[in-house]
Amino acid sequence: MSATTMNPRTRLLLEGPIVSTLLRMAWPNVLVMLAQASTGLIETWWVSHLGTAALAGMALVFPGFMLMQMISGGAMGGGISSAIARALGSGRRRDAEALVLHAVIINGTLGLLFSAGFLLFGGALYRSMGGREDSLAAALQYSNVVFAGNVAVWVLNALASVIRGTGNMFVPAMAICLSVVLLIPLSPLLIFGWGPIPALGIAGGGWAVVLTNLVTASVLAWYLLSGRAVVRATVPPLQARLFWEILKVGAVAAISTFQTTITVGLTTALVGQAGGPDAVAGYGTGSRLEYLMIPLAFGLGGPLVALVGTNIGAGQAQRALRIALTGGAVSFILTESIGLIAAIWPGAWLGLFDHDPAMLATGAAYLRYAGPVYGFFGMGLTLYFASQGAGKLLWPLICGLLRMVLAIGGGWLAIWLTGRLDYAFAALAFGLFVYGALLASQIARGVWFAPAQR
Repeated sequence: MSATTMNPRTRLLLEGPIVSTLLRMAWPNVLVMLAQASTGLIETWWVSHLGTAALAGMALVFPGFMLMQMISGGAMGGGISSAIARALGSGRRRDAEALVLHAVIINGTLGLLFSAGFLLFGGALYRSMGGREDSLAAALQYSNVVFAGNVAVWVLNALASVIRGTGNMFVPAMAICLSVVLLIPLSPLLIFGWGPIPALGIAGGGWAVVLTNLVTASVLAWYLLSGRAVVRATVPPLQARLFWEILKVGAVAAISTFQTTITVGLTTALVGQAGGPDAVAGYGTGSRLEYLMIPLAFGLGGPLVALVGTNIGAGQAQRALRIALTGGAVSFILTESIGLIAAIWPGAWLGLFDHDPAMLATGAAYLRYAGPVYGFFGMGLTLYFASQGAGKLLWPLICGLLRMVLAIGGGWLAIWLTGRLDYAFAALAFGLFVYGALLASQIARGVWFAPAQR
């Protein structure tokens, strides 16, 4: 693609100043990710009014729900954005437009599989994580609704990822912010009822999430079909190579996402076995702040997928590396600041949701250990997204596996030897530190460009 025919947005990714371009692209993406994360926080706040059992039930469902969000928007979404960005960077506009349909097919199919898995096996999963009686019943009421309608989330994230791959972070941000605006009144309306609308309890929160996602997906579909985006949605012949363009990044990235969610899920199970439902509620509420680091890191990581992918596609390897390390440094500063505040004043966060003493004690113990290393976690996640743009995911997988072994293995050993949850949280924090520090050092030394890297 010549300079005269290149879209101005694509030219900016290849030639614009790194810091200002990254920040200009990141702010709407940070906004949308915080808005998306606030969906869970809004739900948690309203559900907390139903009691500790309902709060524990949401804590049991939350790892699976975030797994769905992270795979559809982060893993497969990153694969979609990376494929679009690399196609545009190398001048393959027709491929970029054909990738839209392929992206929707991949995410829609995976959404159906997720629905089937959680509807069939959700009860057994939540029991294995410590769900009992009222907390288990609450978990199933919420889970069955959310996962019955989760295909809307997958399609929404496919469409948003297509648009982000062109370097446009603003439109997905505004669409998803719209969903949060709708959720604020809809969630309490369906949970507690009003007038002719019956109170649905915790299931009403699930219905609110499903309905707002349907509206948002429709808005993004209209935008792509209208021709306003850099790429236009078309109906091309399906091609195996275009599915592979997405899956070679997205499928590998999904393994990394499973590592993160399995770590939280198994830690939740350890906490449940050692401390019971109140401790699960405390750890689950505290770890929601860790999950808040994920959308914040993705706020920077989404632009990095487009920036790094476009520059890799255009053969500008060193510029792509400088972009990635700059994004990692910015992410570290932001997430470390939040983590330190949470470690110093854990009650300011936990008290938003409940005042049960056992819940507060467990949540505070977790935040005092994990908060001070959130910067390394945020930096590692941001560099994971940058690695998606480069199509090089070996080291994010290695670092994620090491984190999982240190957190779960160390946590289990600590509880077995001492019976104390705080030592398990120390092991989890050490895993977060190793994950970010090791990944940053390897990318800085150039592993993306080593012949054996995949």
